[in-house]
Amino acid sequence: MVTDDRVFKALADPTRRFLLDRLFARDGRTLTELESELEMTRFGVMKHLRVLQDAGLVVARRSGREKLHFLNPVPIRLIHDRWIDKYTERQVSALADLKAELEEQAMTTMTDSTVTTQVYQVYIKATPQAIWDAITKPEWTLRYGYCSGVEYDLRPGGAYKAFATGPMLEDGAPDVIIDGEVVEADPPRRLVQTWRGLFDPEMVAEGAKRLTWEIEEGPGGVSKLTVTHDLQGAPKTAALVGGQVPDAGGGWAYILSDLKTLLETGHAFQS
Repeated sequence: MVTDDRVFKALADPTRRFLLDRLFARDGRTLTELESELEMTRFGVMKHLRVLQDAGLVVARRSGREKLHFLNPVPIRLIHDRWIDKYTERQVSALADLKAELEEQAMTTMTDSTVTTQVYQVYIKATPQAIWDAITKPEWTLRYGYCSGVEYDLRPGGAYKAFATGPMLEDGAPDVIIDGEVVEADPPRRLVQTWRGLFDPEMVAEGAKRLTWEIEEGPGGVSKLTVTHDLQGAPKTAALVGGQVPDAGGGWAYILSDLKTLLETGHAFQS
């Protein structure tokens, strides 16, 4: 299970922060690409990437014969939610500076048009079934993240809908803010669906994009949740779910951090 100590240790090294900056600038890089920007051996870069992976800050995924590395901002968001906001006194200026740095790193950048995938990963002390229910049942989704009710027809071709909250409706959002279609449902392990934002004409024009939820049970009652959002040809959608749109929340990192907090404590961070 990823701990705060591992995250702080990973962030303490300038080379590892540089690697995160490179992935922030353009996600989904190979080891060769990352190595080319550092004056150290390939083995040295691999060791740093392993520390980042152990801390959950980098997720490696196979794409054909290549292994691609993705920035995972969820652990940084968790540190922000659990440790930073509660220190508000003026004398802790060092923590305030850290807060600003972590918030900057926490947003997955989409400035490079070649970035087509975002990968997020979080470890949750909960059963796969509990996580599955929290993703697919409205009595759970109303309690964390953006607090939207959802409706799933959990069979291939079944409809998916997410509904606007009261404040969203007051701001002019449609009743259904996100829709999609279930592609594959294997509860409580794997859910593949499409995802289309309906509250922005540009996002509607970008069309529905594939979203995959994978839940793996681990030792000690801890499960790993991996969310992969394929975003080719959808820069506006990518910016929103990556947490880059001002005053629109923190995207997937914010949602998954709040989901973890709710399942582990019984209360969402925002409540």
